[in-house]
Amino acid sequence: MSSKAAAKAIHFAGDLPNLQNLIKRDPISYKDEFLKQLQYYHNLMQTFQLQPAKFNERLDEMINFLAQVSHCYKEETMNLPGQFSDLLKNHSTILDRTMRMTLVKAIIMLRNKELISATQVLQLFFKLLRCEDKLLRKTIYMYVVNDIKNINSKHKNAKLNSALQTYMFSMLQENNAVTVKTALDVMTELYRRNIWNDAKTVNVISTACFSKITKVMVAAMKFFLGKDELEQKDDSDSDKDDDPKKTTKELVLGHRVAKKTKKRKKKLERALQAVNKHQKKKSAPEAFNNSALHLLFDPQDFCEKLFRQLEKTTERFEVKLMMIDLISRLIGVHKLILLNYYPFMKRFIQPHQREVTRLLLYLAQGSHDLVPPDAMEEVLMTIANNFIAERNSSEVMAVGLNAVREICSRCPLAMSEDLLRDLVQYKLHRDKAVMMAARSLIQLFRHTNPELLHRKDRGRPTEAQQELKVMKYGALDAKTFVPGAEAIPEKEEKQQEVEKDQGEWESCSEEENDSDGEWVDVYHSSDEEKEKTETSFTPAELEEKQKLAEEISSTRILTDEDYKMINARQISKDITSAKAARARKRKLQEAFENERNNDNLPKLGDIEMVHKKKAHDKESRLATVLAGREGREKFAHGPQKMNPFASTTNKEKAKKKAFTMVKHKIRRKKTKRSFKDKQISLRNSLIKKMKNSRK
Repeated sequence: MSSKAAAKAIHFAGDLPNLQNLIKRDPISYKDEFLKQLQYYHNLMQTFQLQPAKFNERLDEMINFLAQVSHCYKEETMNLPGQFSDLLKNHSTILDRTMRMTLVKAIIMLRNKELISATQVLQLFFKLLRCEDKLLRKTIYMYVVNDIKNINSKHKNAKLNSALQTYMFSMLQENNAVTVKTALDVMTELYRRNIWNDAKTVNVISTACFSKITKVMVAAMKFFLGKDELEQKDDSDSDKDDDPKKTTKELVLGHRVAKKTKKRKKKLERALQAVNKHQKKKSAPEAFNNSALHLLFDPQDFCEKLFRQLEKTTERFEVKLMMIDLISRLIGVHKLILLNYYPFMKRFIQPHQREVTRLLLYLAQGSHDLVPPDAMEEVLMTIANNFIAERNSSEVMAVGLNAVREICSRCPLAMSEDLLRDLVQYKLHRDKAVMMAARSLIQLFRHTNPELLHRKDRGRPTEAQQELKVMKYGALDAKTFVPGAEAIPEKEEKQQEVEKDQGEWESCSEEENDSDGEWVDVYHSSDEEKEKTETSFTPAELEEKQKLAEEISSTRILTDEDYKMINARQISKDITSAKAARARKRKLQEAFENERNNDNLPKLGDIEMVHKKKAHDKESRLATVLAGREGREKFAHGPQKMNPFASTTNKEKAKKKAFTMVKHKIRRKKTKRSFKDKQISLRNSLIKKMKNSRK
């Protein structure tokens, strides 16, 4: 008897995994056995539909078996997806959890084998979200995201994506909180994975910001603000892990000590890759992704609707803060005009207000050069009256000055001359935090509008100050040339400089050969910088430089080297002549950093930047004390026991006794002395007498 005949002789009714394995290897030979099992499944299904709430173990196994081998007999299993879907639609809420999960997994298998369309699965699964089953909802969420990702892995299916996005939009209009939240989570996750990163997805998500369900509204606003709860949890968990370097060392050491096999080697390589990836992710700088804000169709209308919702809302304070943050970011990114926003924010500008530094940050975010100066001037006066006053603490005053600086850096026309000169007087304040904040304000207006400062506060005049034009509100300074292009030398001058340098090097080498150990003066470009003093240009000279820049910009194609020279020239205009080359280099680096960070949103640390060591509270003080005690057991008082459980002496025990138990012994020691004590006291008294007699 052959092995195949013997395998067929097995009773498959109780051995479905074996039959499943054989069918996948040879579907044609085992078609009769499959049809018997399919008929058996139909009989079980008819019985099950009489009592759908009851768990049927045999039917559960049959559903899993049919889903596994359905691709081998597509014609015979054509109606299976519809049967599974109808069963879930009609009895989803009363089905047993295990049976319901088996049906969901069976439909996922059929979808992976392309026996059911993605739209049908999506519609069915979103209806199943109404079931009170967390594991089911999590499974559905993960599958939907991965399925759409796999559909668009090779190339984007625009037609299917459009149909799915339309269906998602209809899901966001429902009243069921779980369904709406899951649909929103799916869309935001697909956007983060760069699968659905188009404008349609962003504008569909923007409608969720006006949802009556608080969880949905908060999730949509977090998407636009670049905050993600899952990423924060992952980061907090990763912080608790051990040092990655230590982990790498332990992994390598474990591989070196244990038995060496190919499997262990591959496992070590995967573990090391995971550790390196974790380290890169942990050390990556934090950055805000504002791309979603740029994809909004009508940011002005969206911002106005959001502000009206903010005025009427009765949500808790944290939700209001998120709304204010999103509104301010929209105003700053798109340079919107929303004049009601600033009087609304004036109510919260008080030192005792909760999260007042964040509110000041949102004010700075919502300011730009197109905001009318009158609206911003009232905000600055409110900050100055409530924060920058002697009745407040130095930290409050420093925060107020920093907030004024951040607002004026984005809207310089909001500052009046009288207010600025009053604030500048704090440059001589006794507290360092206030003094540094006032000086930073002076430094800002030296570059933006030095005419508002007193003459003694303007500093040394620089070339940039002479070229500076303070524009009126709404005016544009359109350039017909690349600023700083006059620094690019002509082609003939470049060749002459190269030839001159070559000639100098040759002359230096000849002189070195001819000289008998004597020093030779060599020309260097830094010598010219040291001798260069601060110069002032007349209007005619400035006009001549402008004409030269226009000529170079219009007649030459600028290269990367030319742009580097232009950037260096523009930065050097803001820097006064320094005595040492190091100081000049340091100032150049600082200027490069400031220019690079100008386009970013304001940071909370810029407003809370107080140049003072903050006092510890009780908890942090206690934590530092306990941390200092660790590892100092060897410096403890008295001899330490080798065995901590060893017995103690009577003297040590007496220290722990109550005073009433040992006072009689102390009294007896004072009245009745031993012979040894008498000898010691007599000796001491004789020595004392001898010393006194000598005096």
